[in-house]
Amino acid sequence: MARLRPARTCRDITSQPWSRYSLRKPRKNYVRALPHTSLLVFNMGVRKDTYDLELTLRPEQSLQLRSNALESARQLINKYLENSIPLDYSLRVLVYPHNVIREHKMSTAAGADRTSRGMSLSFGRPVAVAARIKEDQPIFMLQTMKANREVAVQALRRSTAKLSGTYKVKAVEKVMPKQ
Repeated sequence: MARLRPARTCRDITSQPWSRYSLRKPRKNYVRALPHTSLLVFNMGVRKDTYDLELTLRPEQSLQLRSNALESARQLINKYLENSIPLDYSLRVLVYPHNVIREHKMSTAAGADRTSRGMSLSFGRPVAVAARIKEDQPIFMLQTMKANREVAVQALRRSTAKLSGTYKVKAVEKVMPKQ
């Protein structure tokens, strides 16, 4: 598979979304061939009602994140938590990559001016899918016990190295009802 351009080329939300892909009305599609998403697993860990701490990873600005970046961050968080606190967490991915990223490929070799057509009809071909995320919208939600707070925060902070942009970790402690 061809290498994709750097994330900074599609991080900012500058144009309208191209996400229309319909199985029922194929003639109404804006996108003829939908690129596959790398993000396939959305729920990890063990779901319990006894977790008393909920952490979310939120961006500080609106941006687009490609599905391979989200998958990479998800794997990093899951592996770190599985090694540190196995079976004592629940991780969910809260965004889905719908937006289709288009790229107008151009030749850069010698004599490329004779082989490529430049920017004529530069609509581009679909190469990847991305999630459009608004400012302060949660991307990952992690539930665990208060005793595991430092490990959970560290896992979410480490995942920001795989994602473009700046992020903050927001923690909410749940009050458990007394029996």
